Amino acid sequence: MSFSRRGFLGLLGGAAALAALPACGSGATAGSTGEVLASAVPLPEPFRVPLPVPPVARPVGVDGAGAQVYRVTQRVADAEILPGVRTPILGYDGIFPGPTFDTRRGQPVVVRHRNELPVPTVVHLHGGHTPAEHDGWPLDLVLPVGDTSGWSHHGMVGDLAAGEREHRYPNDQRAATLWYHDHRMDFTGPAVYRGLAGFHIVRDDVEDALPLPRGERELPLMICDRAFAADGSFAYPGLDQGMRSLPGVEDDWMEGVLGDVVLVNGAPWPVHEVDAARYRLRLLNASNARRYRLALTVPGGPDVPFVQIGSDGGLLAAPVGHEAIEIAPGERFDVVVDFSVLPPGTQVTMVNGLDGGPAGRVMRFRVVRTARDDSRVPDRLAEVEPLTPPAGAPQRTFRFSRGKVGDHKGWTINGTSFDANTSLADVGLGETEVWRFVTDVHHPVHVHLDPFQVLRRGGEGPSDYDVGWKDTVDVRPAEVVEVAVRFSDHAGRFVFHCHNLEHEDMAMMATIRTV
Repeated sequence: MSFSRRGFLGLLGGAAALAALPACGSGATAGSTGEVLASAVPLPEPFRVPLPVPPVARPVGVDGAGAQVYRVTQRVADAEILPGVRTPILGYDGIFPGPTFDTRRGQPVVVRHRNELPVPTVVHLHGGHTPAEHDGWPLDLVLPVGDTSGWSHHGMVGDLAAGEREHRYPNDQRAATLWYHDHRMDFTGPAVYRGLAGFHIVRDDVEDALPLPRGERELPLMICDRAFAADGSFAYPGLDQGMRSLPGVEDDWMEGVLGDVVLVNGAPWPVHEVDAARYRLRLLNASNARRYRLALTVPGGPDVPFVQIGSDGGLLAAPVGHEAIEIAPGERFDVVVDFSVLPPGTQVTMVNGLDGGPAGRVMRFRVVRTARDDSRVPDRLAEVEPLTPPAGAPQRTFRFSRGKVGDHKGWTINGTSFDANTSLADVGLGETEVWRFVTDVHHPVHVHLDPFQVLRRGGEGPSDYDVGWKDTVDVRPAEVVEVAVRFSDHAGRFVFHCHNLEHEDMAMMATIRTV
């Protein structure tokens, strides 16, 4: 790449002076690539804070093309995340997580984002089948309101919007659990860490016809880890607590930032009262770098199983049972849990088997009452087209590994760091290709525009976690994963990247073009 990344960071506001931070751990947590940042504020007892559920966004009207119109204001706010402590956040509508968009297939949506933050932003609908100009290209900046100077692309290709940007989502895709988050080049990690993330759910008639749990028995669960400074603010290496700017990733933290507090829907180790009935849990790993091995434990009894009904790209063909679920950053698992097998009074704890410390706890469910339950999980869920590459289909290999970004350490794909102006793959719309992802350490690989299907993992078939349509695949250390990709409808420029956000910010991202 022909520019200095650190020079580019300076032109985009620079790295703030290193703030006073809590002590950090000396190594990675089992199963995750990253360094642990320990909190300096007293932490609450787990399972005391009620589980919050993000509010559902309401449209403000309909435009001339029949799209439902929403407005979102990105702004700084104070939130009570730890009980009795105020934490400054960057929030969509000033909340964390942001409002949930509950939408339907075939009903287009327009979201008008207004940036009242002190820094530029980019909005990406993760999992969205979205035209290139609305996908959240990492240099399509939404500048702060009233600020039209001082920001430069330094020769990179992107579009500057003064104060507001409109994103048009066709919603022409299967029902699925999507999410939206900041995607600004070099600054995604600290921006998401400070709160810029929310759910976007797409529904359709196929899903509606199934007797799955719904209403209050359908819970979106955004799981992420954070650390807190002594003043209650989010601790992140180099973070300017005055909110005047966001830092880039410090070289010493290029492996990934792991917090010691697990938040679910923005609450630390929350608790939720449930009926003795089936519940649908839409699990999202919105952590910067942490992987989880989720299990549901009961004192003195066997673990409660998960029945997976959907993946990143929507419903599976048939349900899959799991005793535990391994979920990497960016992945979603749509599962049903049957609490009816437990008597009222039972406490069910969701744990993370990849951490033996505070991050080994996630949340708790309390079964409080018997109740009528007409839901069930059918043996067949939906039609899932097998994506079978034809004989002679193009094959591409992408190697994810450590490298150099200018004069600094970083992460690369095929030995190169992100270059907005150079495509690593020009792919014809409607053509099926085989892509091989090869890694050195853990890299959850996310592809924009369309989901894919996993063909092989480590020389064998897909794992139990790989079923269905995926847009993010967890590639473990020194592993090779082959996927079948096919892009449709929207020609233009997109990206794929590692969804360890510190890796992404340290340039582990590549441009592709659909033609």
